[in-house]
Amino acid sequence: MNILIDNKSGAPIYDQIYSQIKSQIISGALQEDEMLPSIRGLAKDLRISFITTKRAYEELEKDGFIYTLPGKGCYVAPKNVELFREENLKKIEEHIDEIVRLAASCNLSKKEIIEMVNFSLEEQ
Repeated sequence: MNILIDNKSGAPIYDQIYSQIKSQIISGALQEDEMLPSIRGLAKDLRISFITTKRAYEELEKDGFIYTLPGKGCYVAPKNVELFREENLKKIEEHIDEIVRLAASCNLSKKEIIEMVNFSLEEQ
């Protein structure tokens, strides 16, 4: 597992850890039931407080991305199909918003945007 902390980022460190682990789970880089580094071990590797790492793990567990076995550690949770579907829908909505903004700056009509989407779908 690879986590990079950007001290220049405006995002809190726990959120950077949360986002990067979540992305690795969604992409499949971290597999179901794979053991994550211990909270203290990851904190030591990243040279941050274990409290920060603990918060990231707690958020990941709360959102269903990992589970904890007391005394054994934290593991990647089996993929919840509905959870991942919602994550992807959120990403699609963000991309659509960006498409609409770009299309407006180019004076594209709704029909032209739909034609472009249809063309892309046919190419798949």
